[in-house]
Amino acid sequence: MLYQFYETQRSLMEPFSELAQTASKIFGNPLSIAGQNPFAQRISASYDLMHRLGKDYERPEFGLRTIDVDGVEVAIHERIEIDKPFCELRRFKRFSDDQATLEKIKDQPAVLIVAPLSGHYATLLRDTVKTMLKDHKVYITDWKNARLVPLSEGEFHLDDYVNYVQEFIRHVQKKYGNCHVMSVCQPTVPVLAAVSLMASRGEVTPLSMTMMGGPIDARKSPTAVNNLAMNKSHDWFENNVIYRVPANFPGAGRRVYPGFLQHTGFVAMNPSNHAKSHYDYFKDLIKGDDASTVAHRKFYDEYNAVLDMDADYYLETIRVVFQDFCLVNGDWDIKGVNGKMERVRPADIKTTALFSVEGELDDISGSGQTQAVHEICSGVPNSMQKHFEAKGAGHYGIFSGKRWREHVYPHVKSFILAHHAEATSGTLAESNPAKQAKPATKAIASKRVTSKQ
Repeated sequence: MLYQFYETQRSLMEPFSELAQTASKIFGNPLSIAGQNPFAQRISASYDLMHRLGKDYERPEFGLRTIDVDGVEVAIHERIEIDKPFCELRRFKRFSDDQATLEKIKDQPAVLIVAPLSGHYATLLRDTVKTMLKDHKVYITDWKNARLVPLSEGEFHLDDYVNYVQEFIRHVQKKYGNCHVMSVCQPTVPVLAAVSLMASRGEVTPLSMTMMGGPIDARKSPTAVNNLAMNKSHDWFENNVIYRVPANFPGAGRRVYPGFLQHTGFVAMNPSNHAKSHYDYFKDLIKGDDASTVAHRKFYDEYNAVLDMDADYYLETIRVVFQDFCLVNGDWDIKGVNGKMERVRPADIKTTALFSVEGELDDISGSGQTQAVHEICSGVPNSMQKHFEAKGAGHYGIFSGKRWREHVYPHVKSFILAHHAEATSGTLAESNPAKQAKPATKAIASKRVTSKQ
């Protein structure tokens, strides 16, 4: 009943939210009679804040139309390449009339960014995508809101997530020969599982994996998020946070973990910070600080837009990642698309370079949780492994904002480029035996540079 109650409350609030927006515009217009009131600016700001606190936040768009590549404006065309019941694989295709720029970007590495399915939409990684597009061909997983997926599409399990990732990797590999994979937060675990399974079968694996702020081993430095998942039983989660989608949505009847509950949890982690942020927004409206108010709106338009997760996927993630620690314990079995059960063996990965990134102040994935990937991927040579801790960065700072762009991204870029260049050199050597010695020297140099960064 909680989901129905929430939707009823939201529907009742909607007209009041719209009225508050209208009132804000009336009092904010100096040419209107109401706008002549000496307290008009304060009243307008109050109504604006009421509107934003009461409105419904829909899925934002990526909105990436152009990027700057070394001073040249490059057009971006966003398109869906694979449309699955619970996820879309999106590509950001770059176009330019500048011949030199085209030559520069055509041989750049292809990167599959696996976005988290943990409450927010993939657009949370907009800054990640925008930055990566300067030097890479970029694809991203765009997970769908489970309440919009009809029951006829079946259930969605953690195993399905892993199978999706494998399919997307193969799709990008087919286009470019191979690719690089980047996972942010939650998907570090299923991505590692996907690549492990591919390695165990003898398939070609990605050239590199970049894992950022994820719970590879949630036992290390547990955070409030980890403690909640570890201290409550599986039955508690199923009985207290799983609800059926109401009748007014396409996914009516589907069992889900509602996005509004996840959002409530996000806010509850730092309630004073959010209260201060809204109060600062109110004061900025009164002062007419447009830059600050626009920044606030952009952040909360993204932060407040949440999606429902299929119940099976959510409950299995809690059990596998945060309660049984199946990945690090070596007892995680996954059902493939053919129905066959396969054991996840990260040690089987031999040729995929491994880069882990953590934020010094991360309060979602604690210190050492992501770095643990190096312990279980024992088959990857040390020269192909690297760890980086972003000083002063919280969870979001490692993939968005100034710290991401200025401190984290340069390391990600150089790591991917080094192993992309090494692989390219190896391919050239195989096709031209007379040049084998020279590329081999370059490959060794690449490894040395990578290990020193």
